[in-house]
Order: sequence, then structure tokens, then C-alpha cells
Amino acid sequence: AHLEESGGGLVAPGGSLRLTCTAFGVGYKMYTMAWYRQAPGRQREHVATIGETIAGNVFYSDAVKGRFTISKGESVNVVHLQMDNVKPEETAVYYCNVDGQETYFTAREHYWGQGTQVTVSS
Repeated sequence: AHLEESGGGLVAPGGSLRLTCTAFGVGYKMYTMAWYRQAPGRQREHVATIGETIAGNVFYSDAVKGRFTISKGESVNVVHLQMDNVKPEETAVYYCNVDGQETYFTAREHYWGQGTQVTVSS
């Protein structure tokens, strides 16, 4: 199984960006899909999580609540992160995470993408 992120790049403060993550090979169950970020010199932190259904429960960190939106794509193995009114301090590598099982017989585990760089700067 692997995850592929896309959509990162340079965005001006106050601007918007949409990240996309596609999960491949987690065929049996995806309990949650989530986004984390890691800024230089800082620990990885949670950004947002969405539950397993198309209209799954969502959770946001206090730092992004009201500005970021996590949602499922047309397929349940795709998740988006819409980032609005971004701030310079949100410059970081953004990682996709899936809590799931590849098959009925495999263990539940967390899968991580390679990350996509988001730079907020004028």
C-alpha cells in the first residue's frame, strides 16, 4: 500500500491551496484519512481527520479550524485538504495518513505519504 500526495506549492499569505491524497492498496478498510504537517525544526502535528464514509466525521486542530476543510473525493480512497486564508507560519511539509487494513488478513496500521511542500510567502 502507498499514498500519493499532490497540490503543494507556493501560495501567498491569505491565499488558498488544495492538497489531494490518493491511497493505493488499502483495499479492505480505511478507518480514517488525515493530514499532518511538519515545519522545519518542529514536530509533526495533526491538521485534520475524516472518518471512513464519504460523509465521515471530521476533526480539525484548533490552529486550522474555520480555515481548512477536509473532504473525501469522488472515490473513498481520495481525500482533499482545502486550505484557505493560509498563514506564513503554516509553511511545512504536509503528509497524508491513512489508518487502515490492506486486506482482511493483514494488521491494521498507519500508512504515510512522502509529503508535499507548502510554502506560504509573498
